Amino acid sequence: MLAALMSRETDMSQTHDHEIVSIYPFSDEEVDQLMDNSMECVLMWATKDGWPVGVTHAYVWHEGKIWITFSEHRHRTAAIRRDSRVSVNVSSAGYNPGAPAELPRGATTFKGTGEFFQDDETKEWFYTALSKKLNPDNAQGEEFFYNLLDSPLRIILAVTPTKKIMYNAGSAGRHMAGTIEEDELGERLGGDKERMNKYRADKGLDPR
Repeated sequence: MLAALMSRETDMSQTHDHEIVSIYPFSDEEVDQLMDNSMECVLMWATKDGWPVGVTHAYVWHEGKIWITFSEHRHRTAAIRRDSRVSVNVSSAGYNPGAPAELPRGATTFKGTGEFFQDDETKEWFYTALSKKLNPDNAQGEEFFYNLLDSPLRIILAVTPTKKIMYNAGSAGRHMAGTIEEDELGERLGGDKERMNKYRADKGLDPR
């Protein structure tokens, strides 16, 4: 019994800095939990002058896409029509107060492409879904919000992810505490291997 415990302790991994972070991914299930429970996201795009801009939005996670709405005359509409490449960040900081402690903690940034919708069918399901999300168990609030959204210049953006950049704060915390097993960590991505070691070499440091 003692030998088994000692062996388990030696399998534990502990970090002493916070430079390698790609090893803290979410599972697909955890991504869905984060996306279903966070109340807001940050939509990011580039202006025609190349400036990065981000705005906080309520959203709906539906069939692997992030659905957002705003008025068509906003600058972001023209910018995304010009270049459909966008990013969306969603964090557990957007959970409602009192959210279950077992929900995943951390954040995911999605790189993706945006597509606009203005048809009545999309508006009906999306306005209903967003109104329900923001007004749970409140039929009057849901109806009010639906009517608020249903205006002539409103447009809907669907972002289809092409890449996820994930940070599982729970795994990171356990790694700092030395209470996570090595095989629970994710694979180091290129930025935390080749590029990191190039910078280490430039500073006369050994590779990791």
